[in-house]
Amino acid sequence: MNDELQHLKNLGKTSAQWLHAVGIHSANDLRRLGAVSAYRAVRARGFRASKVLLYAIEGALLDVHWNQLPPAHKAELNGQLEACSPHNKS
Repeated sequence: MNDELQHLKNLGKTSAQWLHAVGIHSANDLRRLGAVSAYRAVRARGFRASKVLLYAIEGALLDVHWNQLPPAHKAELNGQLEACSPHNKS
């Protein structure tokens, strides 16, 4: 199977399967949603994805290895994730 997602940096078979399961089938789908929304969709579906998936998706979108994302960038992603968590709604 020629899976476009698996051709992106950082994304392998399992992460691509998780993304497909939430309706993300292409790089354009991923760009449209963004890393935080894609990660939230995977977690909401019940997959036990770690924060590394969040960084991997962002790295895929930027075409860099996830561990090359600067700490400040990872902190920004975590802040966005936290801002849209249900327990933070007023």
